[in-house]
Amino acid sequence: MRSARRSNHKSRMIVKRTTRRAGATDRRVSHAVSRVGLLGGSFNPAHDGHLHISAMAIEHLALHELWWLVSPQNPLKPVAGMAPLPSRLATARRTARGPRIRVSDVERELGTRYTIDTVRALRARYPELHFVLVIGADNLAQMPAWHAWDELFQELPVAVFDRPSYSQRALGGVAALRFAGWRLDPRFGPQLAYRAPPAWIFFRTTLNPVSATGLRKRETAHDIRAKLKEPKTPQLLGRRAP
Repeated sequence: MRSARRSNHKSRMIVKRTTRRAGATDRRVSHAVSRVGLLGGSFNPAHDGHLHISAMAIEHLALHELWWLVSPQNPLKPVAGMAPLPSRLATARRTARGPRIRVSDVERELGTRYTIDTVRALRARYPELHFVLVIGADNLAQMPAWHAWDELFQELPVAVFDRPSYSQRALGGVAALRFAGWRLDPRFGPQLAYRAPPAWIFFRTTLNPVSATGLRKRETAHDIRAKLKEPKTPQLLGRRAP
């Protein structure tokens, strides 16, 4: 637990000292921006684990910005239990810290459903930017389930960050083995955005155990307990709402 708290604190410090107020991704990108990380997901909800991988990506890839692409509906996730997009966007914007993290619903605007289509649309919209796909080791392990995943590796460089209990499964998986010849040493992280794909790096960084699934389960358990126990005073009821 202590190491997890130190990890979260370090992540917050890295993001804070390298970032600007979060906002929606749009066509207005500063001329000073060149290297941009793309972190897609449901963000259901956004949490410290997203901040942690964002901080690691900004640091190890020398990113100018990292964009949180909040998906209207992840094709691999069930609709049941998925909070509405406006709610997930609002939570992500409250969670994101600093100017180098941008929270975006650009997939809704573009009408894209799959990562490969979103990446191609963003590259066409921002030809001056050098994008890197940022994923966790869990996503590398399950990448063969993604639509046109092998084309995705050919479309842009990929940065993979370790997650608890996933490294062996991820590095022994189909995607890692298929593109093993294009894996680079982590010391090339700051240059990854400029590498011609396929090119990818696996980073063994400080781990953060937080997951959205775990948060939702705890929230559900909390709601059940709250229903079983009537608040004793209005003050307690007021304190329950975050």
